[in-house]
Amino acid sequence: MHQTDYCGDKRCCSGCVYPIFEIKDGGLIRKVCSKQELLPEAYAIAREIADNTPPVSVALIRQMLWRGLDMNNPMDAHSLDSRVILSRGRSSDATEVVVSFIEKRPSEFTNQVSTHMPDFYPWWDEPKYHKSRYL
Repeated sequence: MHQTDYCGDKRCCSGCVYPIFEIKDGGLIRKVCSKQELLPEAYAIAREIADNTPPVSVALIRQMLWRGLDMNNPMDAHSLDSRVILSRGRSSDATEVVVSFIEKRPSEFTNQVSTHMPDFYPWWDEPKYHKSRYL
């Protein structure tokens, strides 16, 4: 086990509070921002993601992260991940990544979330609504 692996486990599981610059130096965060810099930096990161990533892939990743929290075992996540990789690998967006790299130009993604999600999407069953007993 590498020292960095142990430190990551320790940071996640110990409950200790660490100085922000130690967390940055450890690679857990990219940048420390002042209050004035925070929103412009967040918008810049969002713009970078929107401009440089395929929307369908991002939408699938977001759903996999969110819905994966409720999966019964890691094999379920692996099976879904394999289906998503196969589906996205066959997409015109995947071809565009390769072609734009060869041509040394920015990618122009054409697949849209509204029309190009894989046929197995959504893969979850929506829970039935029930009034919370806490209300």
